[in-house]
Amino acid sequence: MANKVVVIGGVAAGASAAARLRRLDEKAEIILFEKGEYISFANCGLPYYVGGVIPQRNNLLILSPQTMQERFDIEVRIWSEVTRILPQQKLVEVHHLLSGKKYQESYDYLILTPGSIPVAPPLEGLDKTNVFTVRNIPDSDIIREYVQENQPSRAVVVGGGFIGLEMADMLNYLGIDVTILEASAQVMPPLDPEMASFMHRYIRNIGINLLLNRRAVRLEGEEHVQQVVLDDNSTIETDLVILGVGVKPETSLAREAGLAIGSTGGILVNECLQTSDPYIYAGGDAIQIKDFQTGHEMLLPLAGPANRQGWIIANNICGRKTSYNGAQGTAIVKFGQMTAAVTGLNEKRLQALGLPYLAIHTNPNSHAAYYPRAMPMAIKLLFTPREGKLLGAQIVGYEGVDKRIDVIATALRAGMTVFDLQELELAYAPPFSSAKDPVNMTGYAAANLVNGDVEVIHWPEVPARVAKGAFLLDVRTPKEVARGKVPESYHIPLDEMRLRRDEIPADKEILIYCHSGLRSYIAARILKQLDYRVLNISGGYNLWEAQQPE
Repeated sequence: MANKVVVIGGVAAGASAAARLRRLDEKAEIILFEKGEYISFANCGLPYYVGGVIPQRNNLLILSPQTMQERFDIEVRIWSEVTRILPQQKLVEVHHLLSGKKYQESYDYLILTPGSIPVAPPLEGLDKTNVFTVRNIPDSDIIREYVQENQPSRAVVVGGGFIGLEMADMLNYLGIDVTILEASAQVMPPLDPEMASFMHRYIRNIGINLLLNRRAVRLEGEEHVQQVVLDDNSTIETDLVILGVGVKPETSLAREAGLAIGSTGGILVNECLQTSDPYIYAGGDAIQIKDFQTGHEMLLPLAGPANRQGWIIANNICGRKTSYNGAQGTAIVKFGQMTAAVTGLNEKRLQALGLPYLAIHTNPNSHAAYYPRAMPMAIKLLFTPREGKLLGAQIVGYEGVDKRIDVIATALRAGMTVFDLQELELAYAPPFSSAKDPVNMTGYAAANLVNGDVEVIHWPEVPARVAKGAFLLDVRTPKEVARGKVPESYHIPLDEMRLRRDEIPADKEILIYCHSGLRSYIAARILKQLDYRVLNISGGYNLWEAQQPE
């Protein structure tokens, strides 16, 4: 007898599960309930639709209800909100929002993919007409219409995470004067602070007002917000407020049905994505998953993992046992011309877990320097001290960031080491890369640490070492030094170092930097073999400069 499968919620996990079910079982009865109008749309593209980069809303629609019906023989019921799950009877209660009709529908298996809901900060004035969130196509329609009709000149974006950054980018693209208000010390939380500093510098350089460690406490105005009051009683005049402060799992149906909820607040599922009821599966933003590397519980509202979860759920319902092994949090964001990407564990997380690690920073070009328009990127790699096993990576740059983070994400998933990064044979031609790709180069730099060929120190540790008598050595060229230098540093160009070795004190610890770390590594190797106590400063002047207050 064919199974009857009810899916609650479309978009990534739900629509993926329904389509996969049909590909595996032509006889199954599949009903998909969606309380809105759209069952499968590119929600990651919503900010770009608001900004007009994606001109037509239809470009965001992946599958319409009609196409889902015709292509997959899946019964799609839009404007149909499932208000209650009755697990004992294997029933769901449904409210058709347009007609008001209420009824029950039976199921053999239920797939629960209700997604997430925006986290609203505790602010007075959230009900005003020019305050918006961005979660679905109707949200983006409303914002786009408001911008076109009212021509706002100023906007405040509350929150510097992915959605906040993308919305700020698009509003700036439209010529609106934008302020990003972030309560923590940095934007894009998955980045470590020094990597986020590259983003901070760029955001400010393109004319966006970035306020860190500042909170909104009140939105003032009559019907519309006219000013945002901050925690220091200062105000920002605005015509538009976007809330981009994150999301939380939508678990109301699951809780009422008595399904187990995990420690993170997401629906608890096993490796097959079954809930505590074996006939109910769940996926997407609403579930608690495991970190692929540590096994710790986590929430990860990303489209890629959600799509795979839907695919896995369908496999398991159809008897093809498939496990979901967790996620590593690979993500990327574009802001203006800059791109930031992450995969795996960051340094903040490693410190919180008490796990041993080493970190290295490199600053390679996107392709061969002699080919026009080579652009710099900053790479941070985290790895275990003994084996050099990859733990995580972060990249901030302008071109080629996506390619390199994907290579490292794949290597991390495969359990590779920094030595494996050296061996990767990656495509090379001058317009695309260098003979040693940035991934290879970062692997070589990391392997030098594991092998003991060089020791590194990071900029936050440098002032205390210098205060205790360490000698801070700058090995850049005179032209580079003329543009700026680290206070208290002594300048000897690398190519003059052997001739001027008597200027370097043999009884002191030597801390060396260049622009990016390569020349200082060469200097460190020279001095180490001459019995100096020497440390290479990771990331060089480029990283130091990015972290300086403006």
